[in-house]
Amino acid sequence: MKKKAIVLLSGGLDSATTLALARDQGYEVYALSFDYGQRHRIELAKAGQVAKYFQVKEHLIVKVDLERFGASALTSDIPVPKDRPVKAIGNSIPVTYVPARNTVFLSMALAWAEALGAKDIFIGANAIDYSGYPDCRPEFFRAFESMANLATKAGVEGQARYRIHTPFIEMTKGEIIRQGITLKVDYSLTHSCYDPSPEGRPCGHCDSCILRRKGFKEIGAHDPLEYM
Repeated sequence: MKKKAIVLLSGGLDSATTLALARDQGYEVYALSFDYGQRHRIELAKAGQVAKYFQVKEHLIVKVDLERFGASALTSDIPVPKDRPVKAIGNSIPVTYVPARNTVFLSMALAWAEALGAKDIFIGANAIDYSGYPDCRPEFFRAFESMANLATKAGVEGQARYRIHTPFIEMTKGEIIRQGITLKVDYSLTHSCYDPSPEGRPCGHCDSCILRRKGFKEIGAHDPLEYM
């Protein structure tokens, strides 16, 4: 039987490539997405398309109301920063940071993994071309993995040793895209923008759009998305 893996799937470039990699490594993939009150909810539709494209075993969309807590430009009326210089992105924690988001998401993924008997959780986090979020750093994922094996019945009883996989944590966006092309990721199915138009077109000016466009340019590849 194939090993089972939970893959956190936002519908973005990094998570789609992570899903493709897990599948390529022989895992039976269970994709997990979250409706957390984000302004860019179009990413959920894109996550569904990516999951269907790669024929995952199951794709769950779980509602977690992080919008109620606010404090982030992604879940409130705070303006999304635009046209920041690339060198400034990642130097500080921006207002698009959603409090404890990856901690919440990984905890849900861990619960599903334990229920399924899976030992592996994949997340497309990146600490090179990223927006400076504290929960995208390698030390965070090492700490969560340690916690996962202390906080679960399977971990305590020695039935499982949980692993948090962050295959792209130290890669540039261009390197991730290059690997995705090798893995036959259809990037036209993905969405990266924090502040899309009502029709879902990416703005081209938020941190996420800037980093995405930089990545495609870095390797001389065509970004299939149409920007505003």
